[in-house]
Amino acid sequence: MTSDSRFPEEQSHLDAVYGRLDRMRATTRRRLGETLRESAGTPQALSERESYERMYSDELVKIDAAEHNLYFGRLDMVDSSPDSRSELEVRRIGRIGILDDDARDTTLLLDWRAPLARPFYLATPASPEDVERRRHIRTRSRAVRSVSDEHLLSGHIDDDSTGANVVNESALVDALNAARTGEMTDIVETIQREQDEIIRSTHRGVMVVQGGPGTGKTAVALHRAAYLLYTYRDLLSRSGVLILGPNEDFLRYIGQVLPSLGETGVLLSTVADLFPDVHARGHDTRSATALKGDERMLNVLRAAVRARQALPGKGLVTYFDGYELPIDAEVIKTARAHARSTRRAHNLAQRAFLRAALDELAGVHAHRIGASELDGSQLLTDADLEDIRSELESDAHVVEALLEFWPTLTPQGVLRDLYADPAYLRKATRGWTDADRTALLRRSRPLPDDADLSPADVPLLDELAELVGYRTDEADQVNRARWRQQLSEAQDALDILTGSAPQDLEDDLDPEILMAYDLIDAEQLAERQVHTERRTTAERAYEDRTWTFGHVIVDEAQELSPMAWRMVMRRIPNRWMTVIGDTAQTGDAAGTASWREVFEPYVANRWRLHELTVNYRTPSEIMRYATRVLAWINPEQSAPKSLRSNGIEPYALADENPDRAAARLADDSQWPGLTTIITSDGTVDDVRAQAAELGLDVSVHAITAAKGLEFDNVILVEPAELVRESPRGYNDLYVALTRATQRLVVVHARDLPPDLKDMPAH
Repeated sequence: MTSDSRFPEEQSHLDAVYGRLDRMRATTRRRLGETLRESAGTPQALSERESYERMYSDELVKIDAAEHNLYFGRLDMVDSSPDSRSELEVRRIGRIGILDDDARDTTLLLDWRAPLARPFYLATPASPEDVERRRHIRTRSRAVRSVSDEHLLSGHIDDDSTGANVVNESALVDALNAARTGEMTDIVETIQREQDEIIRSTHRGVMVVQGGPGTGKTAVALHRAAYLLYTYRDLLSRSGVLILGPNEDFLRYIGQVLPSLGETGVLLSTVADLFPDVHARGHDTRSATALKGDERMLNVLRAAVRARQALPGKGLVTYFDGYELPIDAEVIKTARAHARSTRRAHNLAQRAFLRAALDELAGVHAHRIGASELDGSQLLTDADLEDIRSELESDAHVVEALLEFWPTLTPQGVLRDLYADPAYLRKATRGWTDADRTALLRRSRPLPDDADLSPADVPLLDELAELVGYRTDEADQVNRARWRQQLSEAQDALDILTGSAPQDLEDDLDPEILMAYDLIDAEQLAERQVHTERRTTAERAYEDRTWTFGHVIVDEAQELSPMAWRMVMRRIPNRWMTVIGDTAQTGDAAGTASWREVFEPYVANRWRLHELTVNYRTPSEIMRYATRVLAWINPEQSAPKSLRSNGIEPYALADENPDRAAARLADDSQWPGLTTIITSDGTVDDVRAQAAELGLDVSVHAITAAKGLEFDNVILVEPAELVRESPRGYNDLYVALTRATQRLVVVHARDLPPDLKDMPAH
């Protein structure tokens, strides 16, 4: 163990903590190895082995992820009760809870989420929460590097003379000034009071966290997920937690936060990936995105499905039992009315349609073959009529002819037909203008490979799945019933096989030798075990469109369209949600400007709004310009107050070729930390092409892909184009200006927007 003589007490405890962690790791690895070496045996034994394998693997991930800065805080508590003695209670706080293996009742580390750890985040000199001393401990490579103390009851602050800044906020300031790495880090050591109240909120409805740029909304949401999983483990481990982010870059950015907090079972997804087996990578124009997100699409999709419930033309005839059998509009109309009266989804009502149509055709056929030639009276009995109906149902040609007018539909098929068939689209969009129809189909970029669906199409697929009965609970019940029937038929066959085997042969067989029917049964059992046991909650939820989660967190929620919200709400019927966003940053034309408009249709007034007011990311030098832009967006909304000033003034660089100039600047500058170029969606390919032409490997982000991300240095290209490109261009500009934690440079050829005109020129 590495040792540091300046802090012997804390170093000694840190050594004990890591010693225990190493023993936990070694024990878990040993148990995992023993599990992997076990023979499978029966399907039940295989299932148990895989369950233990996953459990030990997850435990190793948790242990390894908690390695960095494992022990970070200490509380010295006084007992304020009248009969208490003067001894202090010491509570040591870390990323995960650790018990002493020698004395199981001794806690080496309190999990930061435990109730006893909460004073670490809440105590102040004005409200000390019985905390005599709060100690911040900074470690590196298993060694204590510095400590800082706050004596809350006395109000005295001790500095360890290691160069810390404002001592009671030194851990926070260090974190804010640290260079970015491209991955978000947790804030478990630096959670502030207003953040902690949100993280630990017991509200079981929709909680909206509104906060400007840099207020830590995303960090709060992720720590809330970790807290809820800790507090409601039994419930959420079964139902799962879903975190929705705006894009894949964002999910990669936040991907390590929850594992570092000891949680690995959360499903991270975008709306584009929320429909199983669909990976929407098409690029819509902003006008197409707005149309697809509008609730007017509900009527379009309903009309598209009903249009597939067609009526036949004149003269349609099939053949049955040597006779012509006409299928006319009246037969189909009667069957269609019966199917629609069930109010079931299209595919699930197909059986009702077919039964009614067969009844009608049976009557037609019976009348033709069974009527008396003398008086036209019906000579066939009801039993005869039922026999005809059964024979019709067994005739594949008849059934196929009928199902032309009530076909089995898939969401993808309906949507692709809608986009590909002008007549079908026109029929489904009655009341739309030709300009709207044209905008709906327009793409901003050519489609790669077969990626013909865009992220805005995915909520439409989900809506169609409900309308047609695709991968719904009811459809699953039908499939299970069909599966049970198949098993029953297979069992009948096995029984016949068993009965036909010579009995004396069976008696002579070695009991270790399996008959064919034994093997089939074992395969079926093993398949069921694989499908029910091997996958984690997150994996099962990802593959199941009808999965309902215990809690859902939506980040950058202001970007979701009304159609996307319908998709999300299907996955959280209990409406226990944490919603993170800032309406001033809404860039999507179908996004929201009012939380009330989003949630009142779903939960009426049963939602709660929290606001974060402190900007931890953006220096005041940059925020000065961003605040002016915010006034254009919403004059009544207050900008979050910047916690710090770094003395680095933003500046503007005029150049006839801003794309090339930005690429050169990103490559040539020796700025510390992570640098990126942010540009409009329409010009991002041009900037990347300029960088490639110069042989430069620089980071470039379109504005819509930069949501939620942060960088040390940002080069913003042509802000006037951001404003021009979108109906919410000032919102996009506000986002672009507030991605930097240290430095902002604006490169432009056109005139700057009014609020940036006084930015110093390079």
